[in-house]
Amino acid sequence: MKEKPIIGVFFGSRSPEHDISIITGELIISGLKGLGYKVVPVYFSKEGVWYINEKLGDLSFFQKDIWDFKNWQQYYLDLEESKEKIVLVKKGIFKKKVVIDLAFPAFHGKYGEDGTIQGLWEIFNIPYVGCDVSSCALAKDKILTKLIYKANSIETTEFVWLYNFEWQNQKEKILKEINQKLIFPLFVKPARLGSSIGIKKVKNQKELEEAIEVALHYDEKVLVENGIEKVRDLTCAVLGNFDNPFPTLVQESLYDVDFFSFEDKYLKEGGAQTGKAKNRIIIPAEVPQEISTKIQELSKKIFKIFGCSGIARIDFLYSEKENKIYANEINPLPGTLYHHLFKKSGIELSELLEKLINLAYERHQEKNSLITTFSSSVLKSSHLKGKLKI
Repeated sequence: MKEKPIIGVFFGSRSPEHDISIITGELIISGLKGLGYKVVPVYFSKEGVWYINEKLGDLSFFQKDIWDFKNWQQYYLDLEESKEKIVLVKKGIFKKKVVIDLAFPAFHGKYGEDGTIQGLWEIFNIPYVGCDVSSCALAKDKILTKLIYKANSIETTEFVWLYNFEWQNQKEKILKEINQKLIFPLFVKPARLGSSIGIKKVKNQKELEEAIEVALHYDEKVLVENGIEKVRDLTCAVLGNFDNPFPTLVQESLYDVDFFSFEDKYLKEGGAQTGKAKNRIIIPAEVPQEISTKIQELSKKIFKIFGCSGIARIDFLYSEKENKIYANEINPLPGTLYHHLFKKSGIELSELLEKLINLAYERHQEKNSLITTFSSSVLKSSHLKGKLKI
């Protein structure tokens, strides 16, 4: 019997979604241990320090008022030994070494879900779970997502986007474009943030300007898009690699005020995103069958277009008045892996984790079968005699 890999679960990080990442990380750690895997919890603090300790695999550690790292030494990536394995070392007289065979990210937002950590693993040829560098980077950027939708004739709400430097120097021009192209109410969103943090529904010019200012505290890019009245929030998760992705049932998320907020997702009644707030989610969504089927097909299409792998969640807005579906955001690592939706779709957490591990190795093997070198005589060309001159 092949020995099980040592799996490193990476969570935390310097992101506004840091605490949600801890919840996802602890779920994955608990699930993997239940399957008999040796798990290494790798926690990135809000200051960017890497810690490894068995205590970090227990949610109760993070539920204390003070997280005491006072006598803990930080770990560093061993650049010499990290080849197809992650080797982390603790500095000191006796350098403790931790070897990891497979990386399982549980990050949300910046510095983890946006392709940054995936890039590090790619450099050292380390197998990892989930979407790769480009799919994470594209999917995590709401503006790039909508531009790609448009390029592929996928219906999405009208929008305007801006950089911070444009807002500071061309504010009136931007406001004029928004007023000409869009219709209140509008939604203002930081481009690369999740969990509904920094999002605001605005109904007039004053609220619009204030919301843009707030969003620019979270990201240097901001999206402004048309709101849809009496809209239903639908979502579908996808599991697999490029060849035959599996879509879950369609879920409807219920909310109280203007949109599916952070409080709705994680706090009220235990949180809809965790699957605990039973009264805030409907699975399967009570919409016409043709709408559910179309969302599942669109989810698979979007998953492939963005080059996603392993797992992703695609959100949609459904206007009953127009009987129209608008593709919304893509989440390359759904909070708590959206295990509640997979369970309702016939895949228990244990099976989901095993599938994600197998998919990670499958993609890693396929990537390593590609040719990455090319022999040429360009350096010996007569045009390059002697030193290059600038």
